[in-house]
Amino acid sequence: MPDSLPRTPAAEHFVAPFDETPVAPVDAVRVGEKKSNLWLDAWRDMRGRPMFWISSAVILIVILVSLFPTLFTQVDPRACDLAQSNAGPEAGHVLGFQKQGCDIYSRIIWGTQTSVSVGLIVVLMTFVLGTIMGALAGFFGGIVDTILSRIGDIFFSIPYILAAVVVMSVLSAHRNVFTIAIAIGAFSWPVTARILRAEILRVKNSDFVMASRSLGLSQFRTLVKHVLPNAIAPVIVVTTLSLSAAIVAEAVLSFLGVGLPPAQFMSWGNDIAQAQTDLRTAPQTLIYPSIALSVTVLGFIMLGEVVRDALDPKARAQR
Repeated sequence: MPDSLPRTPAAEHFVAPFDETPVAPVDAVRVGEKKSNLWLDAWRDMRGRPMFWISSAVILIVILVSLFPTLFTQVDPRACDLAQSNAGPEAGHVLGFQKQGCDIYSRIIWGTQTSVSVGLIVVLMTFVLGTIMGALAGFFGGIVDTILSRIGDIFFSIPYILAAVVVMSVLSAHRNVFTIAIAIGAFSWPVTARILRAEILRVKNSDFVMASRSLGLSQFRTLVKHVLPNAIAPVIVVTTLSLSAAIVAEAVLSFLGVGLPPAQFMSWGNDIAQAQTDLRTAPQTLIYPSIALSVTVLGFIMLGEVVRDALDPKARAQR
């Protein structure tokens, strides 16, 4: 039967020449992209936050004062004149004098050196002891974890301030910066060990650890080369915060009279303890050392908070 229906002409389609059509490979590597890892991402996050620069400026000033106190004052902190007892500010003595006639500003400047020295020694002790105990307990497990964890629990159950008071009372004839640092640091490391142990328990089950073992690396090399670098971030945060706690602990012990001898060492805690009886008549003797202690501790706490948020991808994503 003949087809009587008219045929619809086929629609024409335009096809661009192949050489004029840009084709981008789907899996092409973008060479120009910035490198990215945990530490680079943390640095990019921190440098964009004003709190990081403020805390860094405060800490930098504190470190400079502790290292080079003569750049900030030329007054001898031990040059006291009872005729200037609790006197107010005057030329060359911007903060006035304390009860024994010593320059308050000069004692604050020289007291910075003592506080920072104690804090750094304590942080070094807690970092080394906490890292060793936490890494070994978390990675090897079994009887090693049981023994080291129980040792940590024993030290953790003792308040380190109370333990430091006892140690400094027993070693009253040998009170110096190293003694008070050891008294504080010897009982404050379990916090670092616990945090690192928990992080290593999470990291050691990762695929790259299994690959390391498959390549024949020993357990110790796997721990040092692969597990520990990927679990150390929380320890850095705790270490930053523990520096401020160590400075406060030194001031507390000196305030209680079991810290550094006032006749030999400049200490904010000693000055605060001596000034508490003159709060009504000469409040500047108590206020200025307290401000110095508060600002220093606040600077390290602020830096610790910034570092903690920067090393936490979830916290970065929520901002």
